[in-house]
Amino acid sequence: MAILIDPPRWPAWGTIFSHLVSDSSLEELHEFAAANGVPRAAFDHDHYDVPERMYDALVAAGAEAVRETELIRRLIKGGMRVRATERTPKRRAATTRARDAWPKLLPGAPQVGADLIERWSEPHRHYHDVRHLVGTLDALTRLGCDDRSVLLAAWFHDAVYDGAPGQDEEASAQLAREQLTPLLPADEVAEVERLVRLTITHDPADGDERGALLSDADLAVLGANAGRYDVYARDVRLDFDHLDDATFRAGRIEVLEGLLRAKRLFRTELGHDLWEDAARANLERELASLHRHSA
Repeated sequence: MAILIDPPRWPAWGTIFSHLVSDSSLEELHEFAAANGVPRAAFDHDHYDVPERMYDALVAAGAEAVRETELIRRLIKGGMRVRATERTPKRRAATTRARDAWPKLLPGAPQVGADLIERWSEPHRHYHDVRHLVGTLDALTRLGCDDRSVLLAAWFHDAVYDGAPGQDEEASAQLAREQLTPLLPADEVAEVERLVRLTITHDPADGDERGALLSDADLAVLGANAGRYDVYARDVRLDFDHLDDATFRAGRIEVLEGLLRAKRLFRTELGHDLWEDAARANLERELASLHRHSA
């Protein structure tokens, strides 16, 4: 097990950056970064981006200085490398994909799509942004869902996001009613509203196929590879950066323990097969880390 750092040579933000990695453990990497003043916001799936000014101090603290090729080789050998196709999409790419997807869903309502994308792109969002929208749509594709009501509910389910659980979903359901009533039959609008509200609990009734599809897609990130999950966890913390660490940690522990108590996180058979085991491993790993830091 080793912490590795390559030479600073990657330009951005008026300086140059190194990559800080572990060749065997994300927990080891996060602990080293935190102990040496590297912010969690600098984490990117399998590495931290660290500015040149921190390089010497990180080497002095125990990071092994290696060339870029050696760092990548050891990441791959240790099974820590996250390939580009397995990463959270960049915001710009996600926005482009969302703009391409909306006309296929409601081609006669371009302004509704534009308004939703603007909402999902609000600057205060970190996890609950346009990348999450696209991730939810991707998960529905993997589940074989082409049901318009479910897809519309995915578009609206976090369209209002102020960091107020329950209230945000209710406001999003009301927005769906306002935006869709002039466009769709009343029963379909009501179904979209119902599905949006269901994302408060992610607890669809037995036989609620649409609810199961949306709930599974919304939670699919829990079953991502460990690096992508840790990007999600990082961004959730940033979404609640108005809370102090102790308050956030207590609330997050409650959420994770509640999820782990569920008999099944994913209600569709395919979702369960795709994501259940990885999700539980990710949740347990994050929970253990939170308990260590609350001791």
